[in-house]
Amino acid sequence: MRKTLAALRHGLAALTLLAAAPAFAAGLEIQVEGEANGTIKIDLFEDVAPKHVEQITALAEEGQYDGVVFHRVIDGFMAQTGDVEFGKLGGDMSMAGRGGSARPDLPAEFSDLPFDRGVVGMARAQNPNSANSQFFIMFDAGHFLNGQYTVVGKVTEGMDVVDAIKRGTGGNGAVVGQPDVMTKVSVTE
Repeated sequence: MRKTLAALRHGLAALTLLAAAPAFAAGLEIQVEGEANGTIKIDLFEDVAPKHVEQITALAEEGQYDGVVFHRVIDGFMAQTGDVEFGKLGGDMSMAGRGGSARPDLPAEFSDLPFDRGVVGMARAQNPNSANSQFFIMFDAGHFLNGQYTVVGKVTEGMDVVDAIKRGTGGNGAVVGQPDVMTKVSVTE
């Protein structure tokens, strides 16, 4: 009887901890303005990249992504955004793409999911464990990225908006002039 009561208490304590743990959101809704205007909806893969999804949803809930530009956009490849440190519209954009958030960098969560059109991946430096806040959306397949970058989600609505994002120039795709901006990024259930 004692063991049964102890097991029951242990089970109840575990359930209480689970109920108190933050729930992962199912996605992001991004309002975009500029050459592209509209809404992009993204389904996040918390089962594939839980630490990355937790970080980007926390940043979105804090409003960190609001006003951040698409600083690197390469036609036929991808559109990159999410530099909450240097990528805010109205700031000194010369450093856009080099920053992150005040949160720690994340360990890689590589998967077997391919980088197809509409897939969202986390940008990083040379170190595979350096993703922080920046992410990119694929215009087309880029299977050379498979197993090298963390897949965090996929666009479910608004690929027409993604396709309209202002393209950058040169080999690195830096956007010249007025870049498109994420005016509001919300977490969806």
